[in-house]
Amino acid sequence: MKTLYKQLCGTYREKNGRLIPEMKLPEQTNYQIGKYGQFYLDYIKNHCRGRYTTLLTEGKLNARLHEIDLEANRMLETTIICLASEGGIDEKLKARDMLRWIAEMNNIKVSAEEIVLREVVLV
Repeated sequence: MKTLYKQLCGTYREKNGRLIPEMKLPEQTNYQIGKYGQFYLDYIKNHCRGRYTTLLTEGKLNARLHEIDLEANRMLETTIICLASEGGIDEKLKARDMLRWIAEMNNIKVSAEEIVLREVVLV
């Protein structure tokens, strides 16, 4: 009688008189993962173990991290533009008062990153 594992084309190797299943994870993509993909990976490893394990065992983890990273970067870019426009932070201010423009843009970037983390990464 074949075990379910053998019925699914699984193989065993013998070690110290015991049969050990030879299991391999599916092939993963090999995208470079940026800042937000790494944040997402850390988040799901620590807070969503089931989601992490499922993505890993289905071979979809790297692709999902890449997708999150791209989405977060796109959202960050558009959010910065939107917040700067709403706050009147433009090239005129940059020409008139460079230090104020830099301070305002730094504040906008921090706010935009918080939004992206909350809306894309930590979900």
